[in-house]
Amino acid sequence: MNDSTPQTITVALGQRSYPVWIGAGLLGDHARWRAMLRGRHALVVSNTTVAPLYLPRIEAGLDGLRWSSFLLDDGEMHKTFANVGRALEALGALGATRDACVIALGGGVVGDLAGFSAACWMRGIDFIQMPTTLLAMVDSSVGGKTGVNLPVGKNLAGAFHQPRAVIADIDTLATLPEREYRAGLAEVVKGAAIGDEPFFAWLERHAAALAARDPATVMEAIARKVTYKAGVVARDETEQGERALLNFGHTFGHALETAGHYTALLHGEGVAIGMRLAARLSERLGMSDAAATARLQRLLESLGLPVAIPPGVDPPQLLALMRLDKKNTAGALRLILWRGIGRAEIVGGVHEADVLAVLQDAG
Repeated sequence: MNDSTPQTITVALGQRSYPVWIGAGLLGDHARWRAMLRGRHALVVSNTTVAPLYLPRIEAGLDGLRWSSFLLDDGEMHKTFANVGRALEALGALGATRDACVIALGGGVVGDLAGFSAACWMRGIDFIQMPTTLLAMVDSSVGGKTGVNLPVGKNLAGAFHQPRAVIADIDTLATLPEREYRAGLAEVVKGAAIGDEPFFAWLERHAAALAARDPATVMEAIARKVTYKAGVVARDETEQGERALLNFGHTFGHALETAGHYTALLHGEGVAIGMRLAARLSERLGMSDAAATARLQRLLESLGLPVAIPPGVDPPQLLALMRLDKKNTAGALRLILWRGIGRAEIVGGVHEADVLAVLQDAG
């Protein structure tokens, strides 16, 4: 995949502001990202799928530093405390000092675990995001959310730790499997669904080009979603209010991922199903109408994304898992729902009976 001039989007956080660079050939643009490394130690965290493809592109940029790599096996099930411990041991073996940098080369799992490891080492060192999946480029690499999964739920342990920079090289999308690419599109849709109706309409018009990975269309979609998220993060870095809207579909989606032991569904697939469930619940509560739900479902299906709960998943189990969601307060369900395209809001005190009814009717 190729395009012309890289785009720069700034996440504005005062002295901790950082650039998100989006374009082709950025992993090999050593002068650009090497300047973001402040010390003489670097640990590259990647996985066994990505490293053989892209680690050689950044090795030359690490010339003169003391560096090493730590590779995870591929998959969400490896985002664990045990692997954080191994990453920290790798930093120790490297002799990493407080001006060291962790480089996350991979998708969301790698970025989350690398960022959390960087937040833990000496109470916080630099890290740089080099996302290689569409989902990571448009969502998890931007905003400083890091963490790991626990058996009882996804991302229940973590920290807010902003990167020094995000380098989104769209060339890496050429090797991304079709299923993972489409899963990334779910996060693009989510950004439009919660707060940007014109962008949603643009996605409807360009769905075929996006599904076909047209470079210019993909580049614009990434830039528009990142610009939207950067604005939200700048206004609400630690999710005290508006940033919670970015979790539209996630309470349902995380429960589905956990129920499948992080192997049955990709994150974006869970979010796609979760968005439809959130829209259906909004409909049931009289907040939105069936036309908005249908419009969302059509777009998701046109991008090749699932919208139904997989067979064999138990609705009461999903509800139990949803009770552990980080947005809940004082034992009450607190969900991100909407009043139609582009009008999401936080809704507290949602009755479990309504949620269960939607889950039972969502095949």
